[in-house]
Amino acid sequence: MAHAEAYKEPGTPEEQSRRTFMANAVIALGGVIGISLTIPLVASLIPAADATNDQWSGLTPEQANALKKATADAPVKVTFNVHETNGYFGAADNEQFVWAVRASDDELKKARPELFDGSAKLPYDAVNMGFVVFSPLCPHLGCRYAWIAAQKKFICPCHGSVYSVLGTHEAGPALRGLDPLPLREYQGKVQVTWIEYAPNMPAHVVLKVG
Repeated sequence: MAHAEAYKEPGTPEEQSRRTFMANAVIALGGVIGISLTIPLVASLIPAADATNDQWSGLTPEQANALKKATADAPVKVTFNVHETNGYFGAADNEQFVWAVRASDDELKKARPELFDGSAKLPYDAVNMGFVVFSPLCPHLGCRYAWIAAQKKFICPCHGSVYSVLGTHEAGPALRGLDPLPLREYQGKVQVTWIEYAPNMPAHVVLKVG
C-alpha cells in the first residue's frame, strides 16, 4: 500500500519541473539525432548522373518529344511509368507525370538561388538538356497542382499555393518552391527519376526514390 501511495505522489514542484525538463531534453536530443542521420542519407538516395540503376524511368520517344516541346512560358505535362518493387505486392508500373519547362542554368539560378546554394540545395543538376522537370506534388502538403495558362502560374487548388513558371513560391502556405527532379539523356533515351520529398518543409528531405 505504501508503494501505491508513493506512486500517486507527483512530487514537489521542483521535482516535477526537473522531470519535465529531462523529458523535453530527451525529445529534443532524439530530434537532433534523427536529423543528423537523415541528412547524410539524402544524397545517397539520389542516383548519380552516370548511374545505370533502375531508379531511372525511361520516357518513350513520344513522351520525350512532348517534353522537348516545352517552352519558357508554356510548360508541358509529361506522363511516364515508374517501375516500383514492393515487398508485399511485387513489381508494378505506376503512371506519374512531371511538368517540363525550358530553362537554362543561369535562368533557374537567378529565379531559384536556394536550389544551388541554400537551404533547398539539390545534390543533382536541376537543369539538363535545356529543361527543368518539376514534381507534380505541391511542396505544401503533396496535392497535385496545375498550370493555369491564363495566369501563367502553377496553382494548387487545395490550399492556394502559387508558383512562377520556374517554380518560385509566390503565394500561399508552401514553405519552398516546386521540386525539380533528375533528368538526363542516357544512351539515346530520355530518363527521369521519380522522387517524393517531405512536404511542408523548407529543405529537401527525401521520402521515396523511384
